[in-house]
Amino acid sequence: MKKPLLPALKSKNYQLFFAGQGISLIGTWMTQLATIWLVYDLTKSPLMLGVVGFSSQIPSFFLAPFGGVFVDRFSRYRTLISTQVLAMIQSLTLAVLALTGVIEVWHIIVLSLFQGFINALDAPARQAFVPELVEHREDLANAIAINSTMINGARLIGPAIGGLLIARVGTGYCFLIDGLSYIAVIAALLAMQVKPWKNVIPDGNPLQKVKEGFVYAFSFPPIRSVLLLSALVSFMGLQNTILVPVMAEQVLKGGAETLGFLMAASGVGALTGGIYLATRQTILGIGKLIALAPAILGIGLIAFSLSRFLPLSLFTMLFVGLGTILQIAASNTFLQTIVEDDKRGRLMSLYTMSFLGMIPVGNLLGGLLASHIGASNTLIIDGIACIIGSIIFSRQLPALRKIMRPIYEQKGIIITTQEV
Repeated sequence: MKKPLLPALKSKNYQLFFAGQGISLIGTWMTQLATIWLVYDLTKSPLMLGVVGFSSQIPSFFLAPFGGVFVDRFSRYRTLISTQVLAMIQSLTLAVLALTGVIEVWHIIVLSLFQGFINALDAPARQAFVPELVEHREDLANAIAINSTMINGARLIGPAIGGLLIARVGTGYCFLIDGLSYIAVIAALLAMQVKPWKNVIPDGNPLQKVKEGFVYAFSFPPIRSVLLLSALVSFMGLQNTILVPVMAEQVLKGGAETLGFLMAASGVGALTGGIYLATRQTILGIGKLIALAPAILGIGLIAFSLSRFLPLSLFTMLFVGLGTILQIAASNTFLQTIVEDDKRGRLMSLYTMSFLGMIPVGNLLGGLLASHIGASNTLIIDGIACIIGSIIFSRQLPALRKIMRPIYEQKGIIITTQEV
């Protein structure tokens, strides 16, 4: 019998998750675009864009490991319902401030910091919850890939709608739509039939558990290498998210619509990568993708930084989005496939720390560099760093494959001389 193309969607809970998240994420991407545009409109400062980006992500760096301990001990399902309610409150607060015309940059920084605290718990809970949504463990890789496709489908639609809305009615309505979109994901979660959570009696204090997670991850070379590469890509490669508004206005001489189109172009590239990953039938060969992705991102960043012509800039942003999603989703799939279940929350919190946690420091550095040497030159440096990371990881790949082969054989992923 032929295997379905998207086997994860056979699971009713995953269908609900997919539908609810799909709607909510469109609102999330609209808010992300609206926030960076509003900050730049209020301040005209690349450095302030970096500060806001820093405040929204820095809690993930410090708190994600403890969030991982939490989601290994308590119900991921109930945790997600709580974080979605809090995120809805955050977005609606932004909407009220923006629509009443009283919003100031410090409001955005405080609310971004609050969202960062929510994400520090939400991200590892969401990653660790996915295996509970699929009925068959062999569908897990497909579920993760579909998740990435969903995120980047929203990344395509959200900024395009957001750019048009900002130009016509202002940022406040983007925040309002985002706040209301959380109703869909909360309703989907409440409609799920989830197995009762077996509360694990802790055998050590939280600090011990955090240390255990670090030792587990960083004493195993394949996991360590993937986490370090993710950290590099997040630190350097994702600075573009706060520099695109500067490029849109100063270099391409456009406005909110131009910014929306650039973000949407990145979304098209990411969606393409997500669809490719979702239709892959096996995890084999994922090491090559993890190695190649930062190079694609780096080349895209350098080409984007040099472009002064909007159609060419849109074309280069396709590669930025493609390289980003291949790096994020392929790394996530690899880690979720090999991790031991009792350490899943902690490992995914470390992945969150290496991915989301490094973004704020990168945003701060990117904003600082851009205010001194310009956004274009900053993006060139970012691109070169990503390419160097790709080369280093590629050289490590043969040794990592040898380590992974026995694990893949034990899990039944490979049987003979297939390539890892």
